[in-house]
Amino acid sequence: MLDPQSTERLRKATLDTCRACGAADPYLFLEYGEHSPGQMLIRPEDMDDPQPAFPLNAHACLECGLIAVADQIPENFFSHYLYVPSGAATMHSHFEEFADVITERAGTEGLIVDIGSNDGLLLAACNARGCKTLGFDPAENIAAIAAERGVETHISYFHPQSATEVSEARGKAKVITTTNTFNHIGDLDDFMEAVCIMLEDDGTFIIEVPWAKEMLEKAEFDNMYHEHVSEFSVLSMVKLAGKFDLEVSDVTYLDGIHGGSFRTFMTRKSAGFPIGPNVQTMLDEEAAVGMLDKAVYDTRKQEFDAIGRELHEMIDRLKAEGKRIAGYGASARGSTTITYYGIGADDLDFLVDKNPLKQGLFSPNTRIPIKPVEAIEEEQPDVLFMLAWNFFDEIYAQQEAFRARGGQFIVPYPRPRLVS
Repeated sequence: MLDPQSTERLRKATLDTCRACGAADPYLFLEYGEHSPGQMLIRPEDMDDPQPAFPLNAHACLECGLIAVADQIPENFFSHYLYVPSGAATMHSHFEEFADVITERAGTEGLIVDIGSNDGLLLAACNARGCKTLGFDPAENIAAIAAERGVETHISYFHPQSATEVSEARGKAKVITTTNTFNHIGDLDDFMEAVCIMLEDDGTFIIEVPWAKEMLEKAEFDNMYHEHVSEFSVLSMVKLAGKFDLEVSDVTYLDGIHGGSFRTFMTRKSAGFPIGPNVQTMLDEEAAVGMLDKAVYDTRKQEFDAIGRELHEMIDRLKAEGKRIAGYGASARGSTTITYYGIGADDLDFLVDKNPLKQGLFSPNTRIPIKPVEAIEEEQPDVLFMLAWNFFDEIYAQQEAFRARGGQFIVPYPRPRLVS
């Protein structure tokens, strides 16, 4: 029998209801074990100190297809954040395209508010088009980087109180955007209430997140971690919007962004926006994959575990050949991969990352040193384990010198392969 402390810990690590549609008892299909938060990198002086760790459990809502973990991260955790999108060239071109879409909806007079605006990359592109913009982000260190780009940031979490304060001071928003941030939100109802407070009557709320259908279909469960508490289906977006008199009036599939993402356009039902044909098309694709079928999740979990066994076999074989292996990307999703599969400092000599905020630190859980990308040429590993596999094409093109001397890449998903 569990003691009271263990019972309470388990309760906090599991979900009683779906945070999108409210259905009871989401199906717990994957238990990752205890993980330190993926962005909680370790400073050298703290290497001997214990890290806080939380159970990580993936649940599937069999009513709407939301894949989720319990929200156990303290609210002040993101006051100092380490991820910035500007480190990837792919995100620069992506946000340039997105800025055109936003500008078409907002014009140059309508206010654009970006929630989780990070280093201001998206809003800087909007500013270049003559738009009025404001960012929302709780991380002061990242807001300072955005300011260097000329992007104004309201340093706060986005909730009804802060939305009321800002809308009274700046007016309502014609377009509210959030990119790869909506999946961080534990209380979606609170967030959506704030959106409704701030959005103009004929405004648009645009969300970009990874698509749970792609994640399930390819068993890419590395994208679950404590900060990514939800992976959305289109159906979960439809049901969530309906709770707030909004509707999903359009969706766009985004190939090559975070392993396959989608852009959702939510508008007020009273505004009368036409429903685009993509909405039903993507709902049909989700149904075909079996997003509401318990047996599908069990099968994909087995495939995810098989990937781990194949990776260990590949790493062991390369090590037996005397090869040195480094990891590329000190990302949170990469932390999930190596922590769950038990790939540690004996397997990877070091990690590299383009983000200077991460360099000189150590990975959570596994305590592998993180170095600048230049270390690839300085230390000349034979193999790069692609923890940032979702940017593989970009990284492959950049690593011309590594490839020229015979370097190889381990790409873990959707199935492990060794690329020469």
